[in-house]
Amino acid sequence: MVEKDREEILALYAPLRVSDVRDGMDWNMMHHYGSVSRTIRPVYRTRVVGIARTARYVPYEGPVPTMTGEEYTAWVSWYYREVCHDPWQNDIEPGDIVVIDQAEVDCGVLGSNNTLAGFAKGARGYVTNGGVRDTDEIILERVPVWSNFISQKMDQGRIRFEAKDVKIQLGGVSVEPGDIVVADGDGVIVVPRKLARDVAKYAHQELAKDKVARRKLYFSLGRELDDSVN
Repeated sequence: MVEKDREEILALYAPLRVSDVRDGMDWNMMHHYGSVSRTIRPVYRTRVVGIARTARYVPYEGPVPTMTGEEYTAWVSWYYREVCHDPWQNDIEPGDIVVIDQAEVDCGVLGSNNTLAGFAKGARGYVTNGGVRDTDEIILERVPVWSNFISQKMDQGRIRFEAKDVKIQLGGVSVEPGDIVVADGDGVIVVPRKLARDVAKYAHQELAKDKVARRKLYFSLGRELDDSVN
């Protein structure tokens, strides 16, 4: 996706909620597609819109040898250097959402360090069908993460990096690099890049109708208008 196109798509989706995008998908006869499994939830309530940057991790097939603590420290260093690393970090562009298929392995591929590192490079958030750890720090750092579960476990001996910038599976949805990802308290939805503008057209239509209806209710209740109805 060229830079101008990225910027236009990000601006087009900026005001849209997950529910609006779901409506936009329905208006394009995509009722069966796009909504990521409801088990993938935010670490804390927030909202992001971005362009999918994908990565795939798979279960580690090798044994963990018996060793001393000092030997294990060296082995862990080797593991993160050669087996389970994050090469996608080098490719992050502002506006990306990093979407990770980690085969639901019970470990925290995402944690307070690597999520903040990507966030500093312009990533808007992360979605994974696996685990995330250091969640107290992630909340403190205000890094948006949606995950299948919270895991206490480190990666070594459990999972390895396999590929980046490839089609992956996430919560019943295929995600390709360049797809549009919207995530908020309602969960996560993925829009295929080829449908981005058509979906946004009707998502905006439904959002506008919702704002008009709720604005009337705000007036009748004597409630001060907020950003959700302006």
